[in-house]
Amino acid sequence: MSDSAVAADPPPVGRPQPRLPAGPAQPAPSAGQVRPEPPDLRLAGLAVAAWLTALAGLHLGSRTTLLVAGTVAGLTAIGAAHLLGRLGRPRAVVRRYGWVAVAVGLGVVCAGAATAARLAVRDAPAIRALVEQRAPITADLVVRDDPRPIRSAGRPGMLLVSSELVRLTGPDGRRIHASVRLLVLATDPAWRGLLPGQRLTVDGRLGVPRGGDLTAAVLSTNGPPERHGAPSWAQRAAGTLRTGLQRACAPLPDDPGGLLPGLVVGDTSRLPPAVEADFQATGMTHLNAVSGSNVAIVVGAVLLLARWSRAGPWLAAALCGVALVGFVILVRPSPSVVRAATMGAIGLAALAAGRPRAALPALAAAVTVLVLVDPELAGDPGFALSVLATGGLLLLAPQWRDGLRRRGVPPGLAEALAVPAAAQLACGPVVAGISGTVSLVAVPANLLAVPAIAPATVLGVLAAMVSPIWPAGAEFVAWLASWPAWWLVVIARQGARLPGGTLPWPGGVPGALLLTGLTVALLIAARRPLVRRLVAVVGVAAVLGALPVRLLAAGWPPARWVVVACAVGQGDALVLPVDPGRAVVVDAGPEPGAVDGCLRRLGVREVPLLVISHFHADHVGGVAGVFRGRRVGAVLTPSSTDPESGRDLVRAAANGGRAALLTTVAGARHPVGGVDLLVLGPPYPLAGTRSDPNNNSLVLRATVAGVRILLAGDAETEEQHAMLARAAPGQLRADVLKVAHHGSAYQDQGFLDAVRPTVALVPVGTGNTYGHPSPGLLAQLGRGGVRVLRTDTDGDVAVVRTGDGLAVARRGVPAGRQP
Repeated sequence: MSDSAVAADPPPVGRPQPRLPAGPAQPAPSAGQVRPEPPDLRLAGLAVAAWLTALAGLHLGSRTTLLVAGTVAGLTAIGAAHLLGRLGRPRAVVRRYGWVAVAVGLGVVCAGAATAARLAVRDAPAIRALVEQRAPITADLVVRDDPRPIRSAGRPGMLLVSSELVRLTGPDGRRIHASVRLLVLATDPAWRGLLPGQRLTVDGRLGVPRGGDLTAAVLSTNGPPERHGAPSWAQRAAGTLRTGLQRACAPLPDDPGGLLPGLVVGDTSRLPPAVEADFQATGMTHLNAVSGSNVAIVVGAVLLLARWSRAGPWLAAALCGVALVGFVILVRPSPSVVRAATMGAIGLAALAAGRPRAALPALAAAVTVLVLVDPELAGDPGFALSVLATGGLLLLAPQWRDGLRRRGVPPGLAEALAVPAAAQLACGPVVAGISGTVSLVAVPANLLAVPAIAPATVLGVLAAMVSPIWPAGAEFVAWLASWPAWWLVVIARQGARLPGGTLPWPGGVPGALLLTGLTVALLIAARRPLVRRLVAVVGVAAVLGALPVRLLAAGWPPARWVVVACAVGQGDALVLPVDPGRAVVVDAGPEPGAVDGCLRRLGVREVPLLVISHFHADHVGGVAGVFRGRRVGAVLTPSSTDPESGRDLVRAAANGGRAALLTTVAGARHPVGGVDLLVLGPPYPLAGTRSDPNNNSLVLRATVAGVRILLAGDAETEEQHAMLARAAPGQLRADVLKVAHHGSAYQDQGFLDAVRPTVALVPVGTGNTYGHPSPGLLAQLGRGGVRVLRTDTDGDVAVVRTGDGLAVARRGVPAGRQP
C-alpha cells in the first residue's frame, strides 16, 4: 500500500515521500528467500516513443510529423518481422523483443497521429492568415488557467492569460469558429481575478506565437473583457478558498507569507522576487508550483488516517480518491493540476489493486495517455521534471536505500538520503538544460527542507478549508504553517549565498543530452564495486580540489575592476567599487532578482550610496533587490519626480531600509570613499522634449582609481545638447561611457565627440522591441576605435584598470537566461 503511494507522487526534488518499494537490486538470496522481481519495463518503450514523437512534432509541423511517424512505424514493423524470421524462435523472441518493437511502433504512430491532428487545427489557414496580418479581431474565448503577471519594463502590470478560442470575428466581419489555444497579453486591471472556465469576449490584435507548442496566436489587448455568465461552482469554490488562504497569510511576514500560498496551491502572486531567485539557485523552485507531490502529501495524510482506522485497501483508496477530488477543487482544475491529479490517481489504482510493482507500468501508461490527449505536455519542463523524478524514485531510490541500509545506515536516514538524491539525479539533465548550471547544493538543501514541507502543506490546506467559516482560526493555522515555511526560506537564502554552489554547464538540448549521457554511463559503470569506489574517490577529490580554487579564484569580479554593468535585462544597473564588500550602485534594473544576483556575484554586502538616474521602471523596478540583505546608507535621486509610480517605489524601499533619501542638482559633488561622483546633468529642468523623464536623468561623471566613467542614464539628444552647451572644456571627457538610453538612436554627435571614450558599455535586454542598441550608433562607435560591450550578448561586463591602460572582462550570459 505504501509502495504505490510513491507512484502518486511525481515530485521534483525534496518532497517527503511515503516508504519506497523494495529495490530490484538485492544480494543473492539464500535458501528460503525470494529474489525480488526486476522492474516491469514493458510499457516504457511505448511511453518514451510517444513522448519523443510528440515533442518532435511540435517543432516539425503536421505533415512532416505524419511522414516521420509513418516511416518509423513501417521500419519498426519490417525490422521486427525480419528479426522474428532470422532467429527462428518465435515464442522466445516475441517475449524478449516483439513487445518492445510493437510498443515503440504503436507509440510513434499514435503520438504522431494525435500531434499532427492538433497541429492541423492550430495551423488552420483562416486563422493563420489573420495571425500573419496581425489583424484586429473580436474573440470569444474561455479562460484555461489563472492570469499570471509577467515582468515587462515597457508595459508594467501586464498579465498573461492562457485561454481557448471559441470564435473570432475578423476585421471584415466574417466569423470563424475554432477550438485553438490563445495567449492573451492584457494590461487592464479587469483581467485580474478571472477564474478558469470563465467565458469572455474581448477586442484585440493578433500576433505570431513563439512556436513549439499548440498556441495558435497571441492576442494583445488594452481593454477590459466582457464576461458571459459565471465559472463553474468548482472554480468559484476554489476561488473562495484561495482568497481565504491569502487573507489568512496577509498578517504574516512577506517571505513566509508569500511562500505559503505558493507551497499549498501554487499561488505565487505575493512571493517576493528575491525569494523566488533563492529557490531557483538552490533547486527548490518546484515547491512554488502544484505538482504530484502536493497530491502525495494530502493523500498520504488521509492514507495514514485510513491505516490507523484499519480500513481495507479499497476503502482506503476510496477515501484517498475523495481527498484527491477535494484537493483538485481547492487548487483549481487547471491543466497542470489535472496532470498532477492523474499521476496521483495512478498510485491509487495500484494501491487498490494491491500491486506495488504495477506502479512503473502505470507511470508509463499515464505518460502515454497524457501525451496523446495533450501533445503540448511533451515540451513542458514541469511535465518532464515530474515524470523523471517519479521514475528516479521508482528505479533508483529503492536500490540506493537498500544499499545504504546494508552498510549500516538507519532505515529512516537511508530513505531520506535516497529520495532527494535519486530525484535530483533523474531531473539533473533537464534542470541543466534550462538553467545552464549544475547545482551542488540542491540535494542537501532539499534534504534539509523535507521535514518542513508536509507540515506547511497540510496546515496550509487546513487554513484554506477553515477560512470561509472561521477567519480568525484560519489566521492562527496559517501562523503555525508560517514556521516551517520560514525554515524553507532560510534554507533557500543560505544555499543561494554559498560560494561555489553552482557550476556552469552547457545549456539547451546539447547540455541536457551531455549530462544525460554522463549520468547513464555513471549508473552503468557504478554497478561494479571497483568502478563505484573509483568514481567516489575521483568525485570527492575533484570537489575538494576545485572548491578552494573556485572560492579563492572564482574569476569574478576581476582584480582591479572599476565599473561593472550588470546584465539585468532591458534596464540599467551599474556598480562602482568602494572597498571590498562595499560599492556605489547606479540604478537598479527592472526587477529585484537580477540586480540582487549581480551584487551577490560581486560580493557587495553594503551600498553606501544608491543613485537613481530617473524613475522609469527599467531603472527602479529592482530597487528592492539592492536592499535585500544589505545596508544601504543613502538614496540619491533627481529633482524631477516623473513618473510618480517609480518615485513612490523608491521612497518605499528607502523608508523600509532606513536609508536617507536625498536629491541633487548639476554641479554637486558626492564623494564616497575612493569613488568621486560629479553631477553633470541635467543642467536645468527640461520640458517639452520627446521624453521629459529621460531628458531629466541624472548624468554623473565618476572617478574610480583615476579612471573617468560617464554614466549618462537615459539622456537623449536634448539633454546631451544642453550639457554640451553648459560644460566646461574637457568636463565631459571620460575613459568609459555608459551609453545613454540602452544605445538608442537619439544621441548627439557633439556630445559623443566631447566624451571620446575608450570603452562603451551598453546595458540592454535580449530581444527587446525597441531596436536597442541602434546599429548606426554601434557602427559609429566602432569607427572611432571604441571597444563596445553589451549586456545582452556579454552578460555582466567589467572595465579593469591595468598598468598601461584599460581592459575589459565579461562574465557571459548563461544559456537559457534572458538578461
